[in-house]
Amino acid sequence: MKLWFLVLVIVSLTLSLAVAEDNLQVNVVALFTGKAVVIVNKGKPQTLAVGQKSIEGIKLISANSSKALLEIDGKRKELGMGQAATVAGTNVPEGGSAILYADTAGHHFTEGLINGARVKFLVDTGASTIAMNSGDARRAGIDYKKGERSQVQTASANVMAYHVVINTLKIGSLTLNQVDGMVLEGESPAFVLLGMSALSRMDMKREGIALTLTKRY
Repeated sequence: MKLWFLVLVIVSLTLSLAVAEDNLQVNVVALFTGKAVVIVNKGKPQTLAVGQKSIEGIKLISANSSKALLEIDGKRKELGMGQAATVAGTNVPEGGSAILYADTAGHHFTEGLINGARVKFLVDTGASTIAMNSGDARRAGIDYKKGERSQVQTASANVMAYHVVINTLKIGSLTLNQVDGMVLEGESPAFVLLGMSALSRMDMKREGIALTLTKRY
């Protein structure tokens, strides 16, 4: 094998690793007044005081018991307990995976996109489908009243629900298309329930408080 070809292979591998390292997923796993514990790209937990930076250069601007304000790649992002933010390079492939960390109650929350609109997801393996309230549906541009209607019973009352198909769902670098969902008229649920219509298309791996979701199809 010629030397120039070996050099080309080494350069290609180096560039590929550099692109991968450009993609940061930042997870907040503990919050205190003036401090936050973050995990970056499956690394070890790092405790940051206000004004301090992580190994990767992520700076803690402020923190209290409910939220942290971080500076990531020059942009400020506010995250609550168990929430994650992804800073992706220009060459991030569609699909992929996402890592979610449980809050103190054991719930896995994360921010993501539905049809380009930012929403907050709650992983719910007991839900047969993705469920959202009508306000979230409108922000995502879903004309839910054209969907098949039914009545569902919630903790407080019977409400009208509409079957819909979500064009695009994104969590981190994980992307799903054409996902069945349900829109409930009113303000409940407070978060978008990430139910089995999406989760059945992913592999779920739990390690401690970490839940890794990897797209299968």
